[in-house]
Amino acid sequence: MAGGRIVVGVDGSGPSLEALKWAAGQAALTGDALHAVISWEYPASWATLMPGVPPEFDPERLAGQILDQSLTEALTPEQAAAATRTVVSGNPAQALIDQARGAELLVVGDRGYSGFKAAVLGSVSTNVTQHAPCPVVVVRTA
Repeated sequence: MAGGRIVVGVDGSGPSLEALKWAAGQAALTGDALHAVISWEYPASWATLMPGVPPEFDPERLAGQILDQSLTEALTPEQAAAATRTVVSGNPAQALIDQARGAELLVVGDRGYSGFKAAVLGSVSTNVTQHAPCPVVVVRTA
């Protein structure tokens, strides 16, 4: 059904940029709208890990900048301008699952910014493939 929505998770990593490119190509083929989503959250130990964080630090604004930069880097100007952009506070996997309600497709990279390079899939991609309310495409990178 054309006219739906393709949700893509973005975190600025190489795999998420590849997922963004793939999702934009799929949206062009199907006529669906592209909806790029980034999430952010404070670590549980934020206060003890980062006691010197300036009060003007705004992680939501930073996430929005990463999202904008990712769309500019990965897409044509026309594709980037047409994409809906959403910045969400919370766990990345849950944010994508929530944003994917009613979507035709959810697209993620095989891994984002994490320290577990040996894993076949990252924790977010594993979680969304198990719990998303729509079909999921995991774009694998070399």
